[in-house]
Formats: sequence, structure tokens, C-alpha cells
Amino acid sequence: MPFSLLLLAAGATADNPALIDEVVVTASRRTAAVSDLALPVSVVDETAVRRRALVVDAIDAATGGYVQQTTPGQGAAIVRGQRGSSILHMIDGMRINNAIFRSAPTQYFALLPTTAVARVEVVRGTPASLYGSDAIGGVVQVVTHRPEFATQDTAFRGDVRADFDTADESRRLAATLDAGTTRWQSSLSGEVYRSGDRRIGGGIRLRPSGYRARAARAYFAATVEEGLTWSVDAQTYEQPNTPRIDELVPGFGASEPASSEFSFAPNERHYVNLSRRRSAGFGGLDWQFSLAWQRIVDDRITRDFEAPVRRREQNQSDLYGLLVTAGSKTDRTDWLAGIEVYADRVSSARQEEDLLTGTLAPVAARFPDGADQRQFAVFAQATRRLRPAASLTAGLRAGSVRVALPATDGIPAATVRTTDLAGDLGLLADLGRDWQWLANLGFGFRSPNVFDLGTLGNRPGNRFNVPNTALDSERAIQFDTGVRYRGDRLGLELVAYVLDYRDRIVSVGTGETTPGGRDIVRSVNAAEAEMTGIEFGAEFAIGATLSLKAAATLTRGTQRIAGAREPADRVPPFGGYVELNWSGTDRVAASVWLRGADAQERLSARDRDDPRIDPNGTPGWGRVGGRVDYRGPGFWDFSLTADNLTDKRYRVHGSGIDAPGRRVALTIRRSFGGERP
Repeated sequence: MPFSLLLLAAGATADNPALIDEVVVTASRRTAAVSDLALPVSVVDETAVRRRALVVDAIDAATGGYVQQTTPGQGAAIVRGQRGSSILHMIDGMRINNAIFRSAPTQYFALLPTTAVARVEVVRGTPASLYGSDAIGGVVQVVTHRPEFATQDTAFRGDVRADFDTADESRRLAATLDAGTTRWQSSLSGEVYRSGDRRIGGGIRLRPSGYRARAARAYFAATVEEGLTWSVDAQTYEQPNTPRIDELVPGFGASEPASSEFSFAPNERHYVNLSRRRSAGFGGLDWQFSLAWQRIVDDRITRDFEAPVRRREQNQSDLYGLLVTAGSKTDRTDWLAGIEVYADRVSSARQEEDLLTGTLAPVAARFPDGADQRQFAVFAQATRRLRPAASLTAGLRAGSVRVALPATDGIPAATVRTTDLAGDLGLLADLGRDWQWLANLGFGFRSPNVFDLGTLGNRPGNRFNVPNTALDSERAIQFDTGVRYRGDRLGLELVAYVLDYRDRIVSVGTGETTPGGRDIVRSVNAAEAEMTGIEFGAEFAIGATLSLKAAATLTRGTQRIAGAREPADRVPPFGGYVELNWSGTDRVAASVWLRGADAQERLSARDRDDPRIDPNGTPGWGRVGGRVDYRGPGFWDFSLTADNLTDKRYRVHGSGIDAPGRRVALTIRRSFGGERP
């Protein structure tokens, strides 16, 4: 039976974790229940995140979420057909998107400690008034783990866990220690991860695809007086050397790989966030102040196939952010206003090493060294309850972005300024007992960043990018509408949307090639795209111990480039999952699932030229798996997972590496402190 038919047959009595009436913050920048929000929101909980190698891998557990993977140490979220800098990535309200975020899939959301995550929230839509530039397809935010204690005496709790996986021959050791009282709370955590070469379906191991990672996190919060809390959060994550497998093996339509060497060495993310929260403060308002710093290190070692020259790159972004908000909530009105200021400085250098002589000489860097990007915005959003059964949300944002590019060899200095308005309007109405209708209209933008304006160097698909400073903002209008049902045993959400995306920045060929044979391209505002789709999720409690979950997403996109109409780039096919969960005793729980996707044969010209994508289309796939969880005595927990039981060889559409084949994973956890985290 085709995967789509099987999924739809099961979907009438299925579930998605986001449909539980969870409390979330991303859709409104303040605490709210999902049932009080007009925007569709998906939630992935801490347990689902910690079962994955990377935080971003868990996005495929969310309705409307899709993960593209270029190499096992990286992954990119795709929401409503958008990826990279068209999705705003955040952590606790502060931006992760920086000046060197690509418009293609990016790896930076993978550089987060799994031990720091309480949940991942995915807002599908254009919440433009609250978030501004980059929130075209939606917002993906990590809400961090923040322990709470109900005692005035210092208490401790935590866990140590070990994970083993046969498909990637991976091992992970992670530990968390929480300590605190009702007045102060702290959390220390760390993890080390080592992966071998990936085993794909049929037993083949892809070499080299293994990598290592290490991460740590420290958090402290103190309530200095009633209603006033200070907190500081520090995180670090490093992958010392991660090979990019799709550059090192021949792609579709190629007889040889694009590169003899290609590794990220290292990829790092360092982050500190100082926050002050005051309830019923000045003017009787609730205030938040956050000051954050993030450093991304994206160093690379590359060598074109059989070339006598090796390139070494050092790329770094230092992003500083300030967020101040004030708001108030009454029985009928809930409003929030604020300002955002971001400053991002890019440093970049590149050298060429002659393999015959060993000499090292500086050459033009990937980005203009010393490039500077600054953003400023003011915003406000309010929700008004029109009557007991309806509410209206409206917001507006004014923002400006300035990018200053210093002169480089053959390229003069340039300063690009953009000023944009963004806004949204949402309606939520009760249709009767347990039913809600939601509708949203948003218009947003994405300002060109340093990557768009100033990149010089190799791109995936055997391309070489040259800078273009004559770029303007991309603009989008998105509308979605749908229904929710939340009964005692059944919950579901069905949303349809249309996204009109204008002045998209895309790579266009210049008709020239490099001496090494790469096509020379540059970015231009040359595309228009229209995305339409349907997102479905549901949950059904079959009995006291048995429940069924499912989610399904259908996305269809078309684009126009230079007047030619074609399918949009890298659009995911119809896909989703069905999962049956049993929790028959206090000690034992079990799950079985089917995940998969239909074939994707709607390809753009760019897709057909991409060596990561089969020019005849990506075949459909389905995989079956299961898990048994055992809560042992003495706070020992064990989890055994078996996935892709048929050892199916397949590739997620747009990815640069095949998915894991048959795999068995074991997790052993020891909790302490009187309760399981």
C-alpha cells in the first residue's frame, strides 16, 4: 500500500505531541496555552530531543516539521518549504540567525547541547510583528531546561545517561546536576558524543562520515525579591572535525566527487544570556531585559577533487543582542511591546596550501573580513477578547538593517540599508463544544545579510559564488486557517496555508566557470514563489493504557525565475508518521511506529542539477520501528529501540546522505535526588 494511503487511513485516530494543551512561549513571547493561540504551534518535548544525536533531528517529530541532513553531524529544519535564513531560529527569545546564515539549509541549529533543552517549539506561519526578519516560514525555538524546587533547603537532583547506537556506531555520555531552593536554582550539564561511519540500508558504511562532539551548559537564577528574577545561561558546543560526506562521494549524475577534502574543522557555538524578569514592575507592567552574546565558528578545510592546493578557512560571527519587553494582561486584553537591537561582526580569512611545496599563502576570504551587520526594531502586539468565544490578535513591527562590507580584492566597500514594516492579524473563535477555528494573516520580510551580499567561494552543487551588493529585502505574505478539536479522548488540528514569497534571493549562473570547473553564480532578487500546504495532527486515547499518534504534512510549491515557471526548490514530499503507544504498568512502556514519505518528482532545474538529488526524483520510503522503556528499581531506566527493521535504503528528499539502515539503540540512565527528571 502506498505510504500516503496507509497514513491517511490511520490518521483519523492519531496524535501529535503539539496537540496536547501545552504551555508555550514562542507564538506570543509570553506564557500561553496552545488553545489560547490563533497561530498553529508544534511542541517537541525533552524526552524526544534527548533520544536524538542532534537537537535539530527532533524537528521531524513536530507537525509540519522536516529535517534535511547533509552529513550526520549537521541538520536543517524545514517548515512550510522554507529553510536556512527563511526560518528564524531562536533560544529563549534571542536570535541564533546571524550575518552568515545561508538561504540554503544551515547547520548552526545542530550546535546546541541536548542537555540544555526543555522543549522545542515550532511556530508555523509568519509571526512577523514579534520576530521580524527571517520569520518567513516560521520560528523554531529552543526553550531551555530551568529547574524548579519547592523547598527552602538546598536540594539536588539530576541524572547520568549513556547512549549506544549501531547504525552510526555512536556513543554518548551525558550528565545533568540541578541544585537549588525556592529562591535560587542552578543547573550544570555536559555531554560527549562520538560517531563512527554511518551504516545505511543494505549494510554499506559510508566513509568518512563519523564525527565527535562535546558540549556543556551552566545556568543560575535567583529571585532577589518578590517578582524579580535574574538569570544567566552559558553554553558551549564543539564539533572538532566533521566531514561533509556529500562533497566526498560522487553525487547523482557525477562520476567523481566534487572534493578530495571537505571538513568543518571546527564548528563551534558559544553563548551567554543575562536576563532580568520583573512582574508588576514600573507602571504595573511585566518587564523582561535580556542581553546575549553568541559566537559561531565555521572553519573549514577543503580541496577540490585531486587539486594540488588545499584551502584553510577561518570564519567567525560574534552576535550581540539586546531585548527589552513590557506587557500587561487583564481579563480582556493581553499586550506586549518591545525593542530589539542586534550587532553582528564577521571575521574571515582564507589561505591556500600548495601540497607540493608546503607553502601557505593568503587568498580572498569567504566573507569580507570585518563585515558588520546591525539590526534595530520596535514592535507591539495585542490580543483582545471580543466576547467569551472569540479573540483578535494584531501586531506591527518597524525595523531597519544595515550591512557594512569593507573593501576586498577587486570589490569596493559597500553599505546596504533596508527599512521594513511587518505585521500580522489573527482570529480565534470557538465553534461549539471542544471546537476552535483559527485564521492568520501576516506580512513579513527577510533582509539581505552578509552571506547574501558578500560570499566568495564554493557552494554545494559544484558552484562558486561571487558577491553582489545590489540586493533588496525579500517579502512574504502568508495566510493560514484551520480547526482544532480538543475532547476528553480525541484532539486534532487541521491547518491549510498559502505563502506568497516575492523578491526571493537566489543563486543565478553568470555563464562562466572557474578553472576547476565550478559554475560561477551570484545572488540576485530574481525569484517569486508560492507555497501551499495542509498540516494535520491528532491524538486519540484508545483506552487507559493505549494511545495512537499521527501527523501528516503536504506541501506544494511553484516558483518563477526570470519569467520561467517551475516547481519550487527542495520542497518536501507528502510525509508523516503513525505511532501506537502502550503504558500498561508503572515500569514498562512500549511504542511502535511507521514513518515515511511519498516520492518527490516535482523538481526545479536547480534540484535536477544538485548532485544530492536524483534528477528522476527522490523515491518514496517507509520504515517501521519500535521501542521498549523499562523503569527499573533504584532509579535505573533502560530504553531499547529498533528502527528501520526492514533495512530499507532510502534518502530523505534534499539530503546529501542516505538515512541510517537497520539500527538498534540502547539508553541507560541513572537518576538521583529522589525523583526522575
